[in-house]
Amino acid sequence: MAEPRPNLRPGLRPTHELHSRRFGRNLGVGLVLAGFVAVIFALTVVKVTRGDPMQGYDHVVQPTSEPAPEPAPAVAPATQPATTP
Repeated sequence: MAEPRPNLRPGLRPTHELHSRRFGRNLGVGLVLAGFVAVIFALTVVKVTRGDPMQGYDHVVQPTSEPAPEPAPAVAPATQPATTP
């Protein structure tokens, strides 16, 4: 029966156990990063498809972001007392 070949990369020495652990860790970090990018992309797609107004905030007061001024309360004209001669 043929002897099993060690884990070889083409033209290089056998793969060390350290490299296989590092690959597993890199794969885990890559999957977490891909998940984060997918969440951000999904949030962006939802915001764009809902049609929410998008404004860039460049540290300048936007007239649309200020509350509308309240109308002045209606005051009844003051009546002056009748003067007697």
